[in-house]
Amino acid sequence: MRSFPVLSILFGLAPAFAQPAMTAPDVEAFLDGVMPLQLQREDIAGAVIVVVKDGKVLFEKGYGYADGAKRTPVSANATLFRPGSISKLFTWTSIMQLVEQKKLDLDRDVNDYLDFKIPATFPQPITLRNIMTHTPGFEEVEKDLFVAGVKDLVPLGDYLKKRLPERVFPPGTIPAYSNYATALAGYIVERVSGEPYDDYVERHILQPLGMSRTTFRQPLPAALAPLMSNGYTLASQPPKPFEFVQAWPAGSSSTTADDMARFMIAHLQNGRYGDAQILQPETARMMHSAQFVAVPPLNSMALGFYEESRNGQRIIGHGGDTICFHSDLHLVLGANVGFFVSYNSAGKGQISPRTALWEQFLDRYFPYRAPDTPTLASAAQDARAVSGSYLVSRRSFTTVLSFLSALGVPKVTVNKDGSISMGSRDLAGQPKHFREVAPLVFQEVNGQDRVAFKKDSAGRWIMGVDFPFMVFLEAPWYESGPFNNIVIGGALGILLLTVVLWPVGALVRWHYGRPLTLAPGEGRRRALVRIVCVLDVAFAGAWLALIATLSSATRLSDGLDPTLRIIQIVGWLALIGTLAALYDGWLALGDSSRWWWNRLHAAAIAVACVVFSWFMYHWNMLHLSLKF
Repeated sequence: MRSFPVLSILFGLAPAFAQPAMTAPDVEAFLDGVMPLQLQREDIAGAVIVVVKDGKVLFEKGYGYADGAKRTPVSANATLFRPGSISKLFTWTSIMQLVEQKKLDLDRDVNDYLDFKIPATFPQPITLRNIMTHTPGFEEVEKDLFVAGVKDLVPLGDYLKKRLPERVFPPGTIPAYSNYATALAGYIVERVSGEPYDDYVERHILQPLGMSRTTFRQPLPAALAPLMSNGYTLASQPPKPFEFVQAWPAGSSSTTADDMARFMIAHLQNGRYGDAQILQPETARMMHSAQFVAVPPLNSMALGFYEESRNGQRIIGHGGDTICFHSDLHLVLGANVGFFVSYNSAGKGQISPRTALWEQFLDRYFPYRAPDTPTLASAAQDARAVSGSYLVSRRSFTTVLSFLSALGVPKVTVNKDGSISMGSRDLAGQPKHFREVAPLVFQEVNGQDRVAFKKDSAGRWIMGVDFPFMVFLEAPWYESGPFNNIVIGGALGILLLTVVLWPVGALVRWHYGRPLTLAPGEGRRRALVRIVCVLDVAFAGAWLALIATLSSATRLSDGLDPTLRIIQIVGWLALIGTLAALYDGWLALGDSSRWWWNRLHAAAIAVACVVFSWFMYHWNMLHLSLKF
């Protein structure tokens, strides 16, 4: 019988069997049949799981190893994992504690709580409600989110003042997940409470709940350091160093599964755990309630938690990722059930192990068959209307890294049956198809995932997805996937081919004793244009090489600035040299004495240089500011 859940999770199958009761023995049998094989298949060192129900721990267990070399097993109550952004829930809980004490107002300008000012880019001020629903309107910033070591950590206020991102959306309009905004909320907790963030969380959340093996402190306290699991990219590779999070209110906690059980129970019981009451019931209910939905009728953002309803259950939760650790926390509110899982390795990345595990857990204990909703008659027409390229709202808009958005623009395509696809795949690796089940609402064929569309005030499509902390915005034609592919592939193809053929042509002419005969001045122009091509190709190659080496987020720091400046100098020289390519192309087109291929090639180089220069400029690759 245990082979069924294993097959389900590994291959996306859905065997039919009678619904089992959610008891400790059955949960253990289910997970014991799944986890060892999942860890082995995905090359993951270890994981930990805890399930709570009706105010008690139903099941908790560690799987695999906290230290693969030493064969140290994972313990649910003694091994520390890094839950990443699940740490944000402690920040949001702290905010709500101060709200119910009347020390904070969710709808007040956050500038009133800060010792620096967020610029008034838009008429509307940013509020804590905006921050907790991920709608403050900030662009994505990455620099110093992680740092190399404890010596690189700076005071939270200094980090926030130095790394303030640009405001790109009016507050309360477009969700775009923001680590910076969460760190800002943690700083407000410090300033209003008068306590350092770590101290506040310990005194007002961890200690009342008895979470004695949880901390936000970096480095770890001496008593907890020996309990920390190693972090791995793959279990078959050496472990990675401890990850230091500069924006610590957004993701620096280290905790055990047993401690996380206490936190989940407290929220499932509206702030109460045993004799402790960390939130008043009405405050907790407000925190868990829907606050903002980007594209109805999809999931909403609550206050910090996000909805992830499935199998007919309203579920709120949060995920978390560092480079090595990958975790999920889910609260099935109506059933009084909580589920926490954390893996200490990134794994192969072929599937999301935590997603597979959670969905099959739900299917086992909350079986659900979606109603057989007929496809709308407008499906084909609506599918064509929403097809096209989209850019995610959570991205860099103004920094030197904004070009990364152009390298992988999601595209909605129409299938022959009138359904749509957008590149996502199911657990079996098959492309997902979505059919229209309500006006501009598309549901996965044989699944529950949904996407929905609406238009903004300018008439552009907004695509909502299952994760309500971001949306996808219709891309203008000059930022679309096909256009970027033409620019990158076409322009760079011409430039690269010119660079490669330059020495090849010289060798061929030398071999056959056919020197190149050029008109006066043409030789200098020809050499200069090819140098410009070399600069363009070198610029693109340097960026690609840099991206390939950014496997560790700790490299995204000021230490990268000298390298970026050198790359930018190459780009600026190429941009200036484009004038020479244009001049040579113009002369070539008007010179009937030159071979037609020579004239066409010179014109093509000029166009390629102009197009690539536009790409560098439009995507801010030559931006004088190195804030990103």
